[in-house]
Amino acid sequence: MTMKEASERYQIPVKILKEYESFGLCEAVKKVMGEWQYDEQDIERLSMIMTLHDIGFDKGEVETYMHFMMEGEKTQRQRIAMLDQKRGRTLDEIHFKEKQIEHMDYLRYEMQKSTLA
Repeated sequence: MTMKEASERYQIPVKILKEYESFGLCEAVKKVMGEWQYDEQDIERLSMIMTLHDIGFDKGEVETYMHFMMEGEKTQRQRIAMLDQKRGRTLDEIHFKEKQIEHMDYLRYEMQKSTLA
């Protein structure tokens, strides 16, 4: 299927398809009449790329992860380490936001307390 067909059928942004091509992961993708042709394995890889984007990976992290994935089980530790690192950073962000909310709630409480007195 062409880039346009893959984008429409699987709701994959063209930007992601072009990114996929730039990673050099398209060994199975054939160019026919000037257009890339995607097979089911490509669609599975694209799904993984979209998942990685959704969880906050930047383009470089996605490319690294995908190259590790293409190497198979021998890179499982590296992929787990990448996911653990992203998870840790996400938890740090959540905890920071929770602290901000606590401070906001305290300020609101203090203001409400002073208006009731």
